[in-house]
Amino acid sequence: MDLLTKTIESIKPLDNEAVAQARKRQEELTKPAGSLGRLEELSIQIAGIQGRARPQITRKVMVTMAADHGVVDEKVGNWPREVTAQMVENFLRGGAGINVLARLAGARIVFVDMGVASDLKPDKQLTVKKVDYGTKNICQGPAMTGEQAIKAIEAGIEIVNREARQGLDIVGTGDMGIGNTTASSAVFAALSGKTVEETTGRGTGLNDEQLAHKITVVKRALAKNKPNPHKPLEVLAKVGGFEIGGLAGVMLGAAAQRVPVVIDGFISGAAALIATMFAPQLKDYIIAAHVSAEAGHAAMLQYLGLKPLLNLGMRLGEGTGAALGIIVVEAAVKTLNEMATFAEAGVSDGSTDSP
Repeated sequence: MDLLTKTIESIKPLDNEAVAQARKRQEELTKPAGSLGRLEELSIQIAGIQGRARPQITRKVMVTMAADHGVVDEKVGNWPREVTAQMVENFLRGGAGINVLARLAGARIVFVDMGVASDLKPDKQLTVKKVDYGTKNICQGPAMTGEQAIKAIEAGIEIVNREARQGLDIVGTGDMGIGNTTASSAVFAALSGKTVEETTGRGTGLNDEQLAHKITVVKRALAKNKPNPHKPLEVLAKVGGFEIGGLAGVMLGAAAQRVPVVIDGFISGAAALIATMFAPQLKDYIIAAHVSAEAGHAAMLQYLGLKPLLNLGMRLGEGTGAALGIIVVEAAVKTLNEMATFAEAGVSDGSTDSP
């Protein structure tokens, strides 16, 4: 808890001077004011986060966390829990969607075992922060203990702190865990007060009957555990997941280090809900990469007050959307830094009257 408390206390407001200088430069670049739209907003936000008028995005990291969920026992999806471990092995071989898109973004990937239900083979690309061999079935009681919830969050903070020592300009979040959309739906419903029908989607492709069953399962979990919506740690412990807690820690740790966080889809969004309840200031450090096809994600982003960069109908997870988001953020920063100003280019900016 000491690390969590210290990290929250370390999150400071954006650097107003850097924001002002970046905005001034945007106004002087060789283009009509505002013509680069969100890219201009992003570049100014990154300047404020990093605390420098000419920010940089060169050292990029994707953190993809994996864990299993006991709620899979309720048959909420089409995939067995063994797929979590199998997909992590695919990640480590470089064969998944996140591997392809992280390579494109020029980001190194940190794969983390937060709570896979089996022991994975040691691999230099894999960081083991296993809290337990999957969460408990949330229909029968809490997903984890309060101590485990803290351990999960602090594991995420520790990973960001480690990466920051190597040099870190931006971090993206991703997930892998069979059953984790069910846990995320429960977290969203618990914290927002929205109905379970509003927060629950088809996950990996459920039919109408399966979706109705999943909604019933989430309702049972909330009725059984009765998480207090004003206590994020309790919500995580009662209906969350180890990777959800870990990603919340990544977000908090990044903000404490003045590093922007590009979040992926629905599961990263659930982590952001928890993290921003601990530290509302964190919202200034978060960039929503995309709005996923998962029902409830658009409402989740609206609830968080985040405007997604992309809408590509994606719902893969793994951090694939976040990797694309990092590319967009880098584009924003490069335009700020590398475009010429009107004065540098010797181009009239239209501010003087014609004779």
